[in-house]
Amino acid sequence: MASTVGFIGLGNMGGPMAVNLVKAGHRVLGFDLSDAALSAHVEAGGEKADGISDLAAASDVIVTMLPAGKHVRQIYQGEGGILQNAKAGTLLIDSSTIDVESARVVSAAAAEMNMPMVDAPVSGGVGGATAGTLTFMVGGGDEAFAAAGPFLDIMGKTIVHAGGAGNGQAAKICNNMILGISMIGVSEAFVLAEKLGLDAQKLFDISSTASGQCWSLTSYCPVPGPLPSSPANRDYEPGFAAAMMLKDLKLAQEAANTSGAATPLGAEAAALYALFCNTGGNEKDFSGIVNFLRGS
Repeated sequence: MASTVGFIGLGNMGGPMAVNLVKAGHRVLGFDLSDAALSAHVEAGGEKADGISDLAAASDVIVTMLPAGKHVRQIYQGEGGILQNAKAGTLLIDSSTIDVESARVVSAAAAEMNMPMVDAPVSGGVGGATAGTLTFMVGGGDEAFAAAGPFLDIMGKTIVHAGGAGNGQAAKICNNMILGISMIGVSEAFVLAEKLGLDAQKLFDISSTASGQCWSLTSYCPVPGPLPSSPANRDYEPGFAAAMMLKDLKLAQEAANTSGAATPLGAEAAALYALFCNTGGNEKDFSGIVNFLRGS
């Protein structure tokens, strides 16, 4: 059955996610600060909302894709925001990647207003958002997860219930800490191979079938040649920008400090990505850190 879905945040990820909801037959009211993003949404068959309060009041389901925890708190809990204007029973899906604490605070506030909510950050990049093959890591109660399922299924391929409120965010930052660390390790190996006169293709052929095999190598090889689909063959056009990787690594470090977890490699990865971003890598794909390690 078609629903009215409010979608706030129509950027590189949110835009194509909203389009897939439109294609599935839902009425999708979009809101974004970018006129270009709103125009693209309307051209794809969506509708432009006049503002957040109007969007919230008219929607059966609201999906948000926002930059940081402070934006999520403001959009949901601020004056004229979602919780003030949405109907009781409105399903709330936040697909932003934010800190665990903010996710739990907003979810608790939604529960007080009788609005089921899940935190559902994604993995899969712009390509996955466009193709509807994203992985959703979902935190929230069983009933909220069940209610969100039909909408997440439209936008994604793999939907995993990670546990209670905030656990979707916890899963996302843990996963991306693994990714950031492993990409640095793979990049260091290719830089070392170059210094030793070992051809990159030969290293790929060996390590991709040996104990060094990992996603950063076999699905996202950071040097040109061995994997034609990787951003390395497009001058490191993202993909997944280094700035976004740094954001996630910082979130992981905040969580580690709060919880008392020891993450020395995660801390080093965050420091290296900060240096990469501060020396011009901000808008490059995160795999471009190989060039920073190479000194080029």
